[in-house]
This record gives sequence, C-alpha cells and structure tokens, in this order.
Amino acid sequence: MKTFAPFSKIHSPFRVSSNGFCLIFPYHIKKLNYFPSPLLEDKMAPRLDFSDWWAKDTRKGTPVVVKMENPNYSVVEIEGPDSAFRPEERTRGRKNAKQVTWVLLLKAHRAVGCLTWLATVFWSLLGSIKKRLSFTHPLGSERLGRDRWLFSAIKLFLALSLLILAFETVAYLRGCHYFENHIPTSTLEIQSLLHLVYVGWLGFRADYIAPLIKSLSKFCIVLFLIQSVDRLILCLGCFWIKYKKIKPRFDEEPYDAEGCGYVYPMVLVQIPMCNEREVYEQSISAVCQLDWPKDRILVQVLDDSNDESIQQLIKAEVAKWSQKGVNIIYRHRLVRTGYKAGNLKSAMSCDYVEAYEFVAIFDADFQPNPDFLKLTVPHFKDNPELGLVQARWTFVNKDENLLTRLQNINLCFHFEVEQQVSGVFLNFFGFNGTAGVWRIKALEESGGWLERTTVEDMDIAVRAHLHGWKFIYLNDVKVLCEVPESYEAYKKQQHRWHSGPMQLFRLCLGSILTSKIAIWKKANLILLFFLLRKLILPFYSFTLFCIILPLTMFVPEAELPVWVICYIPVFMSFLNLLPSPKSFPFIVPYLLFENTMSVTKFNAMVSGLFQLGSSYEWVVTKKAGRSSESDLLSITEKETLDKKSQLLRGVSDSELLELNQLEEQKQKKPVKKTNKIFHKELALAFLLLTAAVRSLLAAQGVHFYFLLFQGVTFLLVGLDLIGEQMS
Repeated sequence: MKTFAPFSKIHSPFRVSSNGFCLIFPYHIKKLNYFPSPLLEDKMAPRLDFSDWWAKDTRKGTPVVVKMENPNYSVVEIEGPDSAFRPEERTRGRKNAKQVTWVLLLKAHRAVGCLTWLATVFWSLLGSIKKRLSFTHPLGSERLGRDRWLFSAIKLFLALSLLILAFETVAYLRGCHYFENHIPTSTLEIQSLLHLVYVGWLGFRADYIAPLIKSLSKFCIVLFLIQSVDRLILCLGCFWIKYKKIKPRFDEEPYDAEGCGYVYPMVLVQIPMCNEREVYEQSISAVCQLDWPKDRILVQVLDDSNDESIQQLIKAEVAKWSQKGVNIIYRHRLVRTGYKAGNLKSAMSCDYVEAYEFVAIFDADFQPNPDFLKLTVPHFKDNPELGLVQARWTFVNKDENLLTRLQNINLCFHFEVEQQVSGVFLNFFGFNGTAGVWRIKALEESGGWLERTTVEDMDIAVRAHLHGWKFIYLNDVKVLCEVPESYEAYKKQQHRWHSGPMQLFRLCLGSILTSKIAIWKKANLILLFFLLRKLILPFYSFTLFCIILPLTMFVPEAELPVWVICYIPVFMSFLNLLPSPKSFPFIVPYLLFENTMSVTKFNAMVSGLFQLGSSYEWVVTKKAGRSSESDLLSITEKETLDKKSQLLRGVSDSELLELNQLEEQKQKKPVKKTNKIFHKELALAFLLLTAAVRSLLAAQGVHFYFLLFQGVTFLLVGLDLIGEQMS
C-alpha cells in the first residue's frame, strides 16, 4: 500500500538517513518536498511505503521506519498537520546560486546609484560654495556691528567643539572609547597619560557639564511643549471656525449714494512709501481705482524718499491721476524722523483729516481690489465699538523661489490660523500695518501713532485694545503684495519684526497691568501675545536645536530623546502646512529653514529686550515690483500713451525736457547688489557639522542625520545660496 493520506495525521518528526529510510518520532512534524522524477512522467518521486507504520502506536515514542524507493528529497519544517499539502510552501526558501547573485548585483547597482547621486550633490554644493566665495566682494559680507556678541559666543562654542572632537577622535583610535560605559577606578586599568586625561574628561563632563545641560534642556523642552499645545489649540480653533462657517457679516447694501438711506462715509486712504521705485506706480494705480464715490474719498501719497529722482517720478504719477479726477495729494517730509510712524503721524495732523471718519492704510507694494472699501467699511456700521477691520495678505511672488515658498507657509498660518482665531474668539490681534481700515476716533483715543518702536502697527493695536476697542479680521478679503525674494531683505525684515515686540513689551507692560480691561485679557496679552509667541518661541528654538543639541553630542549623558528632535517638530511643521496644502512637499526644507532663522529671531529678540543698538534699526524691505495681473503691462503701456498725448498739449520746452528726463529715469534699471556672506549662519553650520562628525563615533543615527542636514542648511543660508541670486 503506497499512499500520501496518512501525512495529515502525522504528529511526530522524522529523520532521513543516507540509505533512504525515514525515522518518525513523536510530537513533531517535518515534511518531504517532492520533485518531478525524470524516470517517471506522471508520478512524483520519491515514493513512500506506509504499509506497516499506521498500526504502530506513535504516541508511545516508538520509531517508525519508512523505506523510500528513490531518495530525491529536501527537508522543510511544517507548522501544522495540513501544511504538508500547501503547494505554495513547497518551494519557499529555496534559492539557487544564480538568484542570489542577481539579487546581490541589483542591490549593488542601487547602492552605486545612490552613492553617485550623493557625490553629484556634494560636488555641486562644493562648486556653488567655491563660486560664491570667489565672486563675493570683500565688502559684501554681513556687518555685525553691535550684534557681535552672539557671533563671538558661537565662535567660542565652535572652537571648543573642534578641540573636544580632535581629542576624542585620538582617544577613540587609541581604544579609550571602551571607558565610555565604565570609568576606571584603579590606576591598574589606565595604560597611558592619554587614558588618564580621557578618564578625567569623562568624570568632569558627567559630574559638572551634563547636569547643567540637562537642566537647560528640560526647561527648553517644557517651553517647547507649551508652545506646541498653543499651536494645536489654534489649529483646533481654526477647524471649528471652518466647521461652523463663522465669519463677520454685514447687510448687503449698507450705504445709499442717493440719499434715501445711510450715505457713504468719508474715507481717507494713505500710502506711506520711501524710495519705492519698483512698486510706487502699481500701488497708486490700484488705490486710485477703488470703487467709492470720488467726493467721499481722499488719497494721501506720503513720500519719505530721499532720492530726488524717485520723488519726481511719484509726483508725476500723482499728477496723472489727479488729472483723471481722483482726489489725491502728494506729501513729502524734509526730515524723516520716526520712520513710518512719524510719516503717518505727520499726515494725520493735517486740518482736513477732521472731515474723515475712517482711514485705510496700504504699503507701497500692496494692490487692493476695487471692491476693498465696500467689503471692509460696512462692518463699522451699527458697531460703535469696532476700531479696526483687517484684511488678509496674498502674495504675487510666492512661487518665485524656495525662500518665497517657505515664507508663504509661515504667513498663511499667521493669517488663516493665528489672526482669524484671535479675531473670532478674542476680538484682538496685532495690526499688520497695512491692508486695514481704522476708525479715526479709535486712533485718536489710543494716543495716535507713536515713534517709540519699529513696530508702530503693533503698538497702536495694543493701546487700542487697552482702551476697549474691538477688531475684526476678514480672511476672505485679500490684498495682493510681495514677500522678500532675497535672504538679505528677509533677514532684515524678520529682525525688525522680532526686535520691535520686545521693545514694545518693555514699554507697555506697566500700562497693561494698570489698565481696566478684564484679567483674562491681560493674561492673554502678557502670557500668550508677548511672552509665548514673541519671546519663548525664538528662545527655545535657537537654544534647543542650535546650541543644546550639538553640545549633547560631546556630552552623551545629556542626550536629547528622539521625539524632541524628530517627532514633535515634524508634527508642528505639519500643522503649519495645513493652511497651504500645496506646500506639503516642502515640509523638510521648511523645518530646517525655520531652525536656521532662529538665530536671526533670537538675536533680534535679545536686542529688543535689552535695548541694544540694532533694535532701533529700520531698513525698508526691498521689493521686486511684480505685477498682480497678466495684462497689467499692456494697460500700463496704454495709459502711458494717453498720458503723453495729454501732457504734451500746450507744454513749454523746459517742461518737455523734464518729462523726457522722467521717462529716462523710469527706464533706468537699478544696479543689483551682490549676494552676501552671513557670519553667524556659517559659524553655526560648522558647529552643527562638527557635532554630526562626533555623533558618528557614538553611532547615533537620527541625531547624525538631523545635525548633518541642519548644518548643510545653515551653510547654504550663510553663503546666501537661498532666495534671489544677484549678479
């Protein structure tokens, strides 16, 4: 009797001897794989003879001998009694030499391709660095000035890191790294002077350095978690607003120009500018086309330019629109004191301003839509406590380069999440300085524009909030503008935006504590608005990721957990990207770039808090003058021809000569500056890369990759290889 059926009942193992016998033992199971036999066409070999084994009691451990006619077999484990007849398991686990060779060749090919790509990227990076260093003018580097203290501190950390890295590398090669987990207690274990010094260093860092770093890192981690919770709450508030479709509303026709109902209120529109050659024309053009009765609107062009050629260009643009019937005035200050705040304060002191109820403010690069006033001013009707209506910014050049894309992520979160949530639930947020409409009475009761800080917009917003005025934020009313395209311009803008709030906090803390507003509003102003979002955020971001993290590579006793440097930052970056979902491919560059910008924000925060010299620095952000509409150029050409035909009628020869000079000045392109080198970013790049090399000795995977990529990011930013590349 020759059958395969009894295999389903086998509960014992077998062993196959060289003579073709199979010994079966109790309580275990193996199987035979059957291969096609060349001698038998339709039958399987080997064959088993089970004629006598079934009657034996295998439970007692009696071995059973099965004779095999043709021992052509292989032995494979069986997990259960029925698995012997599963065809998919018959050939599992068998690989011949040719298959293994092909697999190894495929893996080797992939590895070579990866190494080639890395080598290409590294070689391109070195080429860019060499080109930047060779073509950068000696005067094209960053001027440190009174901010040299931070650069000196970073250089000190870098020098110590290089010294420790060199010492530990030598000790590692000499075998001293075996003392990392066991510090010798007897002199017999110490083999040389190097071992003695290394053991002393291990004890010193474990007893004195590690406790300090641990304490500071725990403090920063707590601040990090608090700020993360605040960010999460803001996102939940934004989701709630979208789910409930909450937004400010007003009557469809609140004003009546014919006199049957409420008449259009008097609106003053101000355009402060200073040497804005690239954008003055499109800004004035957009404001002069606002849809509002011409007898109830006045446009003030507040020019602080010190370049006479730019002054003449702006005067000509104002004259053009004045001839078209627009109520527009050109104002120029001889003495530019107080920067933008002084300019606005001077304009509000005019006698004719008393006839106006509201004032709309637009910076020189902003281009409001014609219906802007009809979407914002009606919110003031029947709402006497409302002092400000703020519109959202959108950016015409957000896709120009990587720097503008990363800025768009930050600003989208600021407008759609931070300001919208604060406006809906608190009726307060910081005025953005432009694209907003103020009730003039609220400005006057709050003390008007003050020149004490470089953030005059935030200053007036805080004082108005302390006087009980409410704010409204309109997320669906958008005004086109520009973001800086070069890292130099962006860095100067961020320095002003982060030093000014600390100046303001020092100046208005007493007023907040003594004001008559509710206690929870005071707590929101001090703890959330100023401390958490303006002071704590740049402090822990710079201290934790740019100082503590590289130091822990040299002090492993204070190593940061992976969730601090990886999981939570990635999750926070994910939340920041929610308002701009098209930017999700840039989540890694965004995370690295935000850590890179922390050095600028930390420096600005300290400068403003302790009144250092650079805290009062005001530099006008450089604009590119990009159009908001595809047909703007054709419209401009048509208007230029009309302007020439009108102005040339009845003009004298001297006036004609002046007009020709203005046209030449318009066509004259300003010479671009060269890219600069930023010392603090470069010093931090070398510090992080040094720490990355040290992490290789300790085989710290996540820490190494984070330090490597963060160091490369600092290097690219320090060499100004991000953003606009100037010739």
